[in-house]
Formats: sequence, C-alpha cells, structure tokens
Amino acid sequence: MRDAREVIVRPIITEKSAAGQAEGNQYTFEVARDANKHEITQAIERTFSVHVKRVRTSNQRGKLRRRGVHIGKRPNWKKAMVTLAEGETIEIFEGL
Repeated sequence: MRDAREVIVRPIITEKSAAGQAEGNQYTFEVARDANKHEITQAIERTFSVHVKRVRTSNQRGKLRRRGVHIGKRPNWKKAMVTLAEGETIEIFEGL
C-alpha cells in the first residue's frame, strides 16, 4: 500500500474543475500515472476525511513545446475526477 502523498500529486484548479465542484460536488486532482482507482479512493478518503462516491480517470498526453528551433515535450500525466458523497467538501478548494 502506497502512501497517499505518492498517489496524489496536486489539485487541479481551473474554470472547468470549479464548475464541476459547484454543480456535482466533483474535485479534480493530478495523480501518479500508475495509480488505480482503488488507490486514488483510499488516498483521498484518508487525506481529506471524506467519503468518495466515484472516481473517473484519464491519461493526458504531454504537449509539444518549441523554443526556437528546439522541440521538446512535456511529460504525460494522469487526471482523476473524484465525486464525493452529498454534503461533503474538501477545504483546500473552498474560497477559490
């Protein structure tokens, strides 16, 4: 069993994630690429003391970036959209 800090990389705060938070009690996180839904659920529940109702994941491809004639690529990453039970919130997202 991995530590929760190894599974959850960072919260994602965008306009789209804020809309999901307001409408459906859904929060978005960047997670480890090899983490599965069970690990993500356990990490969120232990870290924030909430009950997770549903987890959806998607693998995001890194974008190509240029600097003059040099071409590079950002790393691939994994995104998890976590739906919480009714009436529960995560404090770090409040007031944004």
